[in-house]
Amino acid sequence: MKSNFETSLSKSLEKRFKFLDNGTNLKTELIAGLTTFATMSYVLATIPNMLEGAGLNRASILTALIIFIIICSIAMALYTNRPFALAPGLSSVAIIGTALPQMNMPVEVAFGLVFLSGLIFVIISFVGIREIVVKAIPASVKISISAGIGLYISLIGLKMAGVVVANPKNNTLNLGDMTTAKSILFVIGFLLILVLEARKIKGSLILAILIVTIIGIPMGVTKVPTNLINIPTGISDISFKIDILGALKPEYFPWIFTFFVPDFFGTMGIILGIANRAGWLDKDGNMQDIDRCFKVDSLSTVAGSFFCMPVMTTYLESASGVEDGGRTGMTALFTSFLFALTLLFTPIALMVPGVATAPVLTIIGFQMLSSMKSVNYNDKTESLPAFIAVAMTIFTFNIATGLSLSVLSYIILKVFSGKAKEIPKVMYGLALVLLYYLYTLKWR
Repeated sequence: MKSNFETSLSKSLEKRFKFLDNGTNLKTELIAGLTTFATMSYVLATIPNMLEGAGLNRASILTALIIFIIICSIAMALYTNRPFALAPGLSSVAIIGTALPQMNMPVEVAFGLVFLSGLIFVIISFVGIREIVVKAIPASVKISISAGIGLYISLIGLKMAGVVVANPKNNTLNLGDMTTAKSILFVIGFLLILVLEARKIKGSLILAILIVTIIGIPMGVTKVPTNLINIPTGISDISFKIDILGALKPEYFPWIFTFFVPDFFGTMGIILGIANRAGWLDKDGNMQDIDRCFKVDSLSTVAGSFFCMPVMTTYLESASGVEDGGRTGMTALFTSFLFALTLLFTPIALMVPGVATAPVLTIIGFQMLSSMKSVNYNDKTESLPAFIAVAMTIFTFNIATGLSLSVLSYIILKVFSGKAKEIPKVMYGLALVLLYYLYTLKWR
């Protein structure tokens, strides 16, 4: 029998997170939170290493990174009751860590640009413009973005495992060496998920991650740490390292769009893609209270810029928790709790090799392709933009670019097929922004 405390806690959590209304329970949410954490844990190693290229202290960045993942994900959990976790977007991390140092741009200016892009995002989110933009984008494009993100996620997983590799000779992707330890572990993980899913075993994704991590120890892929406890480094050396006035120089204007548009449209695509998989979209491809997610996302970018955090964004890996049954903010809350533990136990979290999460990402990506069945293939003005959204997201390896080209092609096809009346007026203004964004890509 449950104690009075357990009963009271259960009622409080149900009242706060509405498990029954969302078709879930506390156990499922905790498993989903663990899955999201395990799938996201690679950021603890990759992001500090990448930002070190901009002259930032890796240990300080790691501490700030964990703190902001916790704060922003908790804010998302409590304000939206959605299972979305946040962390710095890897495209913005790559720009700051590699591209900007080559241009001799001061790191303070770079984070000034992040602040300005976040400020634009905040204004758009709070005055309701973003919601207008979301509703203006046709359902076929929004649905297909989910499939594009699915292939994007799958490719990330296959690349992490070395199953798919780049061929520099002919600039194509090829099958990697399937005899390597990483590739073998990927196959083991992939088959494990298939078997566990077929047996309808709860927590199949996290079970596969844990098993592959353990098998990877004797194979030399999983590194067992010598120290289990890590004392967090302070962040005073990266606090308020920002130059907003310097970022306002005209020559930096294209860079604001380089940060803003991927954040704006990438986040929109990720949220809609995961929402579609979770069954939260209505017949027009809209999600209830999506503006709440935008507000948290935009404010997170602004706050993070003062502590050398690149664009904070809703993470694709949240899809893994949703796939494992996570449907409420409790998933993100538990993910935050696990990241909080890594402030002391970072070496343990870093034990999970990328190849352990690679099969999970690949499977999730495949399952997100199911959204394409809702596209009207009899109407080329709907199906072709949907195809472009999927194809260009994966071929350019950029969610925002895929969405941009899809929207522009939708407008062109509707106009020249005599269906211009079907285009919301907002989309014409949006097209100008997207055209400028595509122009700024040459600055990267």
